[in-house]
Amino acid sequence: MNILIIGSGGREHAFAWKIKQSNLCDSLYVAPGNAGTASIAQNVPIGVDDFEKLGSFCTENHIELIVVGPEVPLVKGIRNFFEQHPKLKTISIVGPDKTGAQLEGSKDFSKQFMLRNGIPTAKARTFQAAELSAAIAYLNDCTPPLVLKADGLAAGKGVIITTDKEEAKQVISEMLVDKKFGEASTKVLIEEFLSGIELSVFVLTDGKDYVILPEAKDYKRIGEGDTGPNTGGMGAVSPVVFASADFMQKVEERIVKPTIAGLQREGIDYRGFIFIGLMNCNGEPYVIEYNARMGDPETQAVLPRIKNDLVPLLLAAAKVELKGNHIETDVQTAVTVVMVSGGYPGDYAKGKVIHGIKELHEAMTFHAGTKYSGGDILTDGGRVLAITGMGTSISDAREKAYRDVAKLKWEELYFRNDIGLDLLNFRPDASSKH
Repeated sequence: MNILIIGSGGREHAFAWKIKQSNLCDSLYVAPGNAGTASIAQNVPIGVDDFEKLGSFCTENHIELIVVGPEVPLVKGIRNFFEQHPKLKTISIVGPDKTGAQLEGSKDFSKQFMLRNGIPTAKARTFQAAELSAAIAYLNDCTPPLVLKADGLAAGKGVIITTDKEEAKQVISEMLVDKKFGEASTKVLIEEFLSGIELSVFVLTDGKDYVILPEAKDYKRIGEGDTGPNTGGMGAVSPVVFASADFMQKVEERIVKPTIAGLQREGIDYRGFIFIGLMNCNGEPYVIEYNARMGDPETQAVLPRIKNDLVPLLLAAAKVELKGNHIETDVQTAVTVVMVSGGYPGDYAKGKVIHGIKELHEAMTFHAGTKYSGGDILTDGGRVLAITGMGTSISDAREKAYRDVAKLKWEELYFRNDIGLDLLNFRPDASSKH
């Protein structure tokens, strides 16, 4: 069959790499793709939210399966567009409709969904610009640390954590009144701080049944030791040493099952991935957030550990035929190191020549912000490459990843040296920032 992946990041390159291995895959396309996807699929120069052009392309190229990578087309309603079009409605799509995508598109929607369905999560209140004085009064009554979340999509950067009430008041004013994150901060949640250590659990569902993929821990902050501003993700590790069988049983019973039941109860036709951002608080799971798709860079650590042919699972989810399917997981550890442009997550330059890609032999290389130009591969984004090492332990996987990282060069290149380091000598009483 002919398959289209929508997106241009490391997650989409990882999907292309995995899907290309399937005997069911005839022609593989990625819109718009990057230099990495161009080496294993055909890139299509169409924007992720240009539904008209995507629809025409699918008709002309007999696409039978679409895998939606990023959140923007989901929140904008790509499934709704295809299902309402006579020539497109028969195409299988992995990704929820506009209502289901609000689990990620609106922090307020997802918080209320959790509360309605008895899913453990931090307490929170939502405020709008006209309620700034009430928000400040609420902050005065809160005990630091304080968590402020923009309601809408902010490219993974809309969460501010501070121990200073005066800074929190300034930030909430910037978010609500000055629109620090644009329309994303039209509403802001002030949330209870959860003390623990974070991890991500991924579910593929057809709205009734589900399979749980390998879990991962990602590293959101730009600086080593989890310092500095949030990014889209600087690295990931799978499996997670503190996600014991007992803990994962709690996650399934208290979070996954009530989430799927809640979607059914509320009439939300959800067919796709649910990314559950969790906090492990002394062995008890709490939901920090939902995403309506796979994570990036977690996908680059998770997919290499899945032994199944991915295409039958994706088709089963899209066709509501997931019952009876199972995930076969490789026991090896994956460590993914993200290499970024200098200045990221702030301003950064593009168009830097990347040297050393042909010398990589020990790890897997997933492209994110790259493009071809005149025979060279150039930087074309903040996050540029994700290098995934596979090994018998975290140490082994780390060594393989970082040996390949050391071979890569471009002007103003940056990466964290400590991905997975905190898990080498993990103590159950260790804690992480929300």
